[in-house]
Amino acid sequence: MSLSLATLGAILAMMAATYACRAGGYLLFTRIRPTPFLRSVLAYIPGGIFMSYVTPALVHGGLPSWIGAATTIAAMAITRSLVAGIFLGTAATWAVWLLR
Repeated sequence: MSLSLATLGAILAMMAATYACRAGGYLLFTRIRPTPFLRSVLAYIPGGIFMSYVTPALVHGGLPSWIGAATTIAAMAITRSLVAGIFLGTAATWAVWLLR
């Protein structure tokens, strides 16, 4: 396996963009103090981003994705462990894919 120059350039560009976004956010919030309303709005962003990744996967993933999601939710409700939910949900999805 070899790494092409174009691939390396794309990886470095994505790394720089990610760093710029994070550093920009930290820099911005060291200069301004958000209001309580803005803080409450910003608290919902991680959930919205997560749903923007999960929803298309569930819509297009079919039965394995739905069983994996249900298993993840059940495992997290029972164990209260994020790691257990991720592990068991992934295992359930793989098991359904293998049994199909």
